[in-house]
Amino acid sequence: MTGAIRRLFAAVSIAGRAIARSTLRAALTILGITIGIAAVVTMTALGRGARDAVGGQIASLGSNALIVFPESTRTSGARSGAAGTGSRLSELDCDALVRGSTSIAAAAPFMNGLAQVIYEGENVRHMAIGTRRGYFDIRSWHVVRGDIWTESQESVSARVVVIGAATARDLFGPVDPIGQTVRIGRHPYTVLGVLEEKGASPLGQNQDEVVVMPITTMRAKVLPSRANDAHGLIVSATRAETTDRAKAQAEAILRQRHRIAEGEEDDFVVRSQAEFQALQESVFGALSALLVSIAAISLLVGGIGVMNIMLVGVTERTREIGVRMAIGARELDIMVQFLVEAVLLSLLGGAFGTAFGYLAIRGIGGALDLPLTLDRDALYTALGVSTAVGIVFGFFPARRAAQLDPVVALGRE
Repeated sequence: MTGAIRRLFAAVSIAGRAIARSTLRAALTILGITIGIAAVVTMTALGRGARDAVGGQIASLGSNALIVFPESTRTSGARSGAAGTGSRLSELDCDALVRGSTSIAAAAPFMNGLAQVIYEGENVRHMAIGTRRGYFDIRSWHVVRGDIWTESQESVSARVVVIGAATARDLFGPVDPIGQTVRIGRHPYTVLGVLEEKGASPLGQNQDEVVVMPITTMRAKVLPSRANDAHGLIVSATRAETTDRAKAQAEAILRQRHRIAEGEEDDFVVRSQAEFQALQESVFGALSALLVSIAAISLLVGGIGVMNIMLVGVTERTREIGVRMAIGARELDIMVQFLVEAVLLSLLGGAFGTAFGYLAIRGIGGALDLPLTLDRDALYTALGVSTAVGIVFGFFPARRAAQLDPVVALGRE
């Protein structure tokens, strides 16, 4: 065992001296592996970071949330429902879901649309949301300054709003917005509260660029519509384990309320966080595979570069191989020498690639505001892959060197 370790250290020493003698050639060989490993590390981190970011957006929908959207239906060859006469969802549906289900803890209707919000010389065009007080609890939207409206304000269509953090910054700057008056359309509204920062939602909406008001006010002042109309419903299951049952119960209650016969198409669709999560996993799984495949191609090119350089090295050092064989080196010793040299080149490339990948991750993460990190698994993978590249692409040149005829090798100049 001690002899084997001694021979391995001797092979490492010989490989190190050989690399030092051809510094430029070794550097160019290492460069190919460096680019490949850096690409793999960066793409892996980018895919994982994007998945985590979207996962956070899905979680921001709320605790055990379900969203009910209106859906167009086809009757007698014509489209009807949401695309034609408007949404068939209403506040009454919302009340029925809570009343008639054992797995739904809370529900809130909502309406939304873009609105021009003006304060003195500043104005922004942000999303206006009309809803009930329960919406904040379901979405886990917390007020960091001020408060939300009262039930009495909701019942009398009071002109009051709660604004997102970005809306507060854009309109008021350093001024405290609580108690200030903004104008939407022809009507003034009093700012009651400011929401904590939430970022983007999985539906693509910036949750910080919002103006939230009672749904009664929304229907009366911003989007004139029929009594009880809603663009959608947001529902919270009693527990994460009851989400599927809550979805099934919601669908059954809404089908009954909308008088949809068996076999007819629903005029609504219920989406859960799990469905958003599954869609996200499928999309990012395919994207990650594509990114890693592209990076693997560059790693393959780097591996071919290692094999090419090693073959050239075997040709140039034929006489050296003959001398070593003549003084007692075995085929295994020669093979290990060149294999160790290939692995050493690949490991150096892997180390430099990991370092460059880390720098790239920091730069891209800062530029895109994504939570990109070089985790331990990615580091182990990079070093493992670079070692494997050295073994796979160094085996053929090492075997060729080991099979040289000593007499012929000594005769080479």
